[in-house]
Amino acid sequence: MAAHFGSRLRKGAANTAVAAVAVAAMAASQAPGTAAENGRGVDSQSASDTDAHGTGEDSATGNSLYYTDLPPLNSPVESSAPSAGPTTGTSGTTGDSESGIPATVLDAYQKAAAEIRQSKPGCNLPWELLAAIGKVESGHASGGRVDAEGTTYSKILGPALDGNGFALIKDTDNGLYDGDSTFDRAVGPMQFIPSTWAWAGRDGNGDGVKDPNNVYDAALAAGHYLCRFDRDLSVQSDMNAAVLGYNNSQAYLSTVLSWYDYYRKDAHSIPDGTGTLPSHRSDEGSTPSPTPTATSGSGPAKKPGKSPSGNKPGSGGSSSPGTGSTPAQPSRPTPTPTPTPTDTVDHLTDGGTGELSAMAGDTFGRTVVVKAVTETGKAVPGVRVRFLINGDTDAAFSGGEIVATAVTDSSGKATAPALVAGEKTGDFQVRALVVGRTVSGVDYPATVSERRADTLVRIGDAPPACVPGGEFAGQIVVKATYQGAVADGVAATATLVKAADNPSEAGSGPYFKDAAGNAVRTLTGLRTDASGLLSLPKLYADDTAGTFLLRMTTAGGATVTVELQVEAATPSPTPSSSPSSDGAS
Repeated sequence: MAAHFGSRLRKGAANTAVAAVAVAAMAASQAPGTAAENGRGVDSQSASDTDAHGTGEDSATGNSLYYTDLPPLNSPVESSAPSAGPTTGTSGTTGDSESGIPATVLDAYQKAAAEIRQSKPGCNLPWELLAAIGKVESGHASGGRVDAEGTTYSKILGPALDGNGFALIKDTDNGLYDGDSTFDRAVGPMQFIPSTWAWAGRDGNGDGVKDPNNVYDAALAAGHYLCRFDRDLSVQSDMNAAVLGYNNSQAYLSTVLSWYDYYRKDAHSIPDGTGTLPSHRSDEGSTPSPTPTATSGSGPAKKPGKSPSGNKPGSGGSSSPGTGSTPAQPSRPTPTPTPTPTDTVDHLTDGGTGELSAMAGDTFGRTVVVKAVTETGKAVPGVRVRFLINGDTDAAFSGGEIVATAVTDSSGKATAPALVAGEKTGDFQVRALVVGRTVSGVDYPATVSERRADTLVRIGDAPPACVPGGEFAGQIVVKATYQGAVADGVAATATLVKAADNPSEAGSGPYFKDAAGNAVRTLTGLRTDASGLLSLPKLYADDTAGTFLLRMTTAGGATVTVELQVEAATPSPTPSSSPSSDGAS
């Protein structure tokens, strides 16, 4: 382990001895004694970062290489709400550059965690864990070198898993993902091997494709992978098992947990392509790797004299499938990056959204539309926009997410998914922000009102009748509609009123019974069913005869009044007697 720890000495230490002690202490304090994944024990004293002699096929990465850099020794002060999300600017704390996460990559981590909170709420997946794994696996997609869709500009490939210092995993995808038809390689920002991606892959950006080179797809797949086996990642032993399942190494676990803890204390968004690149790999000493140019692979550079198969991601962009060889590239100056569409955005403006309002349970009739423009007002296509629902609400975008992203079209407009109201009424906000830029966003107020009905009719025509002291036969049933459609879940009130022009509660006449059997003449908390129907409880009559009125009202103002008759039963007529006749004259 000395070589591994020695490769992780960092800026900020007074001398190498102090740094080595601090790093070792951090790793020791976070690594559990033992852990298990799929019933496989893990030795905390393993002499290697990977199970080089195992198959590695039951891990996400094939136990491939990873970056060993640790966070700065002087970690930032923990914020009051570490899990609330990153700030949008620098915090000025020590190690601030290390806590910056490229905006599109950060968006992918948070979007994946938000989606999994909906689909697997018991997993309690923190986005900071995805960020920690993404940092260790690929340096956040090589510092955020991704396009507006979240796809890396060049493939991030691990070494050929040929059994030479790594697991032996022969080709499973015919080179589809990794370009190697002989052996598998870890692929993409989260370094999935093709055999794992075949079942674990997800479509995180909604384009209909599961691409391990896309950070949205890869982050969502990683989240589901970590949440297998009904794990609860708020339990440390479950989190340890999940991380070890990703790469079966105690040193890997310690490194990931170090970054996880660091990001929980401080993280912020930085422009894409400006992330800090890691310098050390799990197979090498402390020799730094140069920052890749726009035309090179997106992983760290090769060690002199080392086979390309020993490289961390990025070796395979120009290699011949199955050979692992890469022609030597001449030294050249780093070209000036061409401004991306995102770089040209000055601000967002409304794209024709309109009023956002809906009844509880309904889909909003309008969607949020924003437009990305330059300083001169020119539309900017190809820009990723992030939409976030804020406030005390259970409203969500279609699919149940509270975070969504969309790319501006040729007119510079990005449209959020449809908004769906929950059952909680009140106001909330939808915020639109440019991913990758800290320009002003747009906030849209939205309102959810209670369910309403504009029409209420009684089912049946015969007036309910009863004798004094008796009970009315059958039940009174009404149906509610709104704009001609069934109005389900609408709140209603039923009251025995004094008169047609006096809605006060009557003091005598028909009544309902409460749970204790007491007479009540007003019922609240009633709701129509899925068919818009409302069946009232049984009605009873006291000793007062006459005509009475039952009035029902709903949210939205729909009203129906039903006459109730309480009359004494009419006695049957007595047959009249006729004089007898004996027929005498």
